[in-house]
Amino acid sequence: MHSKNEYRRSIDEYRPAVPVKRKIGMYWVLAALRIILTLIPQTGYIHPDEYFQSVEVISGDNFDIDVNKPWEFNSTFPIRTILIPQIIVGIPYSILNILSRYTFFYMGISLKSPYFLILFPRLLICGLSFISDYCLYKICYMYGQNYKIRLITYASSYVMFVYSTRTLSNSTELVLTALLLYYTSHSMAYSEKVVIQSDYLSDKYIKAKSGVERVKYYKLKASLPPYSLNNCLKIATVTVIGIFNRPTFIAFAFPPIFFWLQRGLGSKSVGFVDFHIRIFTFIACGIPTTVFFIIIDSFYFGYLTMAEIGNLDIGMSNFVVTPLNFLKYNSNTKNLQNHGLHPRYIHLIVNVPLLYNILGIVGLLTFGKMIHSGLKAKWLDLPRIQSVVGLMTTSFIIPIILLSIFPHQEPRFIIPTLLPLAFLYAPTISQVSGVDTISRITENNGYQTTVAAKNKLNKLQIFWFTCNILLTFFYGFAHQGGVLPLTSHIATELKAKPELTHIHLFTSHTYPIPTALLHLRNTKRTYISSGNHKYKLIKDFYLYEQGSKSIRNVCNSIALKLHECDHNYIIKKVPYRLYYALPATDLEEFIFIQNNTNLFNFHIISKYYPHVTIEKLPFSKIINSFIRLSNINIHSIPPFKETINDIFDAFQQFQLLLIRIEYLIPNKHKFVQTL
Repeated sequence: MHSKNEYRRSIDEYRPAVPVKRKIGMYWVLAALRIILTLIPQTGYIHPDEYFQSVEVISGDNFDIDVNKPWEFNSTFPIRTILIPQIIVGIPYSILNILSRYTFFYMGISLKSPYFLILFPRLLICGLSFISDYCLYKICYMYGQNYKIRLITYASSYVMFVYSTRTLSNSTELVLTALLLYYTSHSMAYSEKVVIQSDYLSDKYIKAKSGVERVKYYKLKASLPPYSLNNCLKIATVTVIGIFNRPTFIAFAFPPIFFWLQRGLGSKSVGFVDFHIRIFTFIACGIPTTVFFIIIDSFYFGYLTMAEIGNLDIGMSNFVVTPLNFLKYNSNTKNLQNHGLHPRYIHLIVNVPLLYNILGIVGLLTFGKMIHSGLKAKWLDLPRIQSVVGLMTTSFIIPIILLSIFPHQEPRFIIPTLLPLAFLYAPTISQVSGVDTISRITENNGYQTTVAAKNKLNKLQIFWFTCNILLTFFYGFAHQGGVLPLTSHIATELKAKPELTHIHLFTSHTYPIPTALLHLRNTKRTYISSGNHKYKLIKDFYLYEQGSKSIRNVCNSIALKLHECDHNYIIKKVPYRLYYALPATDLEEFIFIQNNTNLFNFHIISKYYPHVTIEKLPFSKIINSFIRLSNINIHSIPPFKETINDIFDAFQQFQLLLIRIEYLIPNKHKFVQTL
């Protein structure tokens, strides 16, 4: 039982504070920077999934080109829904297709170039990312919190600059998690107020001494707005969309759904009957969206056809549920071995600090203190189970713990935890009053506003901004940063090359090239000429991705292919060009092998900087250069200048080189013998 004063205090606790009119120009600068970084666009390459689970899939459906559709979308056992990529990539490509006709007709410019093929989907996902910003703002406003420092912290994270502008399913997951937290927070705040008023009126009704008073309180209680199923349809729909987008969304949806279900439990107005009604209603509200996804996927992957519907020849085998296939696949550890196995502590120990640096460290330390308080039975030091602090704390730590069960762990898997982290601990790194200081009504000055952020940056903020600037550059531009410029170069060459010329490209120690951006002509489709003759186009681009193979093995493969191409040129008159793209860190070994074997001629065509291959970092050269620099006298100009040049040369290793390979005609006999 709660006293009347406790009810009033709880009402005050959840009443929104009147926000002080402050300039939040810094946030708008950061928001504009997010858009600018999308328009550039960033050349950094986070993970192959940003292309091969979206762009590569949808390009084949929207354009008449060759694509390498990934195994996740194999019709025999699909584990990914097609609907989300069709929205994120398909809609921008449909717009691009229409615009390209006009630009080509009036200006002779085709928009089907790598730049625009990357830009259009990224602009959509960038626009969607601002939904999460808005959700954070609304949650802060509902609970009377300082939204300024939280929005600045949130928008300055490199997760928002880099991850949230890419066509990764994790970026969509971040937005859906933000929506779920907003709808749950809104339901909690609204329900809390109504429940408090309902319980208060129930007490008054019981204590009433006359029938007139009882009628009065009964009518007042009956006039209270409904709240038990508030936002149920929205929360259920977002949850289903999230699960079909990535079944691991269950981990992010669990805390908000739990908090939504248990709103008001323990009060006079809400009992376990209401709890069960909410569960069944939630399930019922999620069924239409689930059925819609299943039908779309079943049609796309060929499990269901209109002819079967017309003949009423439909069974369970006509439907595919991609989340179930996903869970079946990932429940087998042998399957995860193909993608890399990690220790189960990687998320907590490595990925959280890597993604959120000081913000993540503060979050983990605070959670550690909560565990300590719980073990010491200091319950008052813990957030209330029905408070927004409890919601955000569990929305941060529970998904990380649940996802740590799986031995395959990547940083991008936990990026949706950024919003609860920013809400909880942005005040800590800004050194202002934290989330536990909820705005309340005071007797003297009305609404008490949150403490304004200081103009001068403190050490934690400097560390936060510095880390995010460096990581934005690294993941946004440097990490595998030469692959996209290389793709643009190849796309240009394919358009400009003489007819019938074949292009052969070898790559090693780089991420896969998204071939959809090359717009290779469709060699799998059968065309019909005006004379009703069937024909297929001849393939003129060949890609040989060697992955992490040794340079010597790659050179042998190149030599064999060069011999084959030269034979075709002599016998079939098929002209060719053969290229090899490799990180600059491999160039020295490549030259050494070539000088010893004398297999072919080569010369560097292009250099793409920056390009960082983590597996091939020139640590030794950089460290040796700095050691030499620290051991010489700055007044000794020649050695000092020499060392500076060495350092410059070491950093020049962060390039991707495109090498043209040609037949070594004078030593043809030696070449064949070597093979």
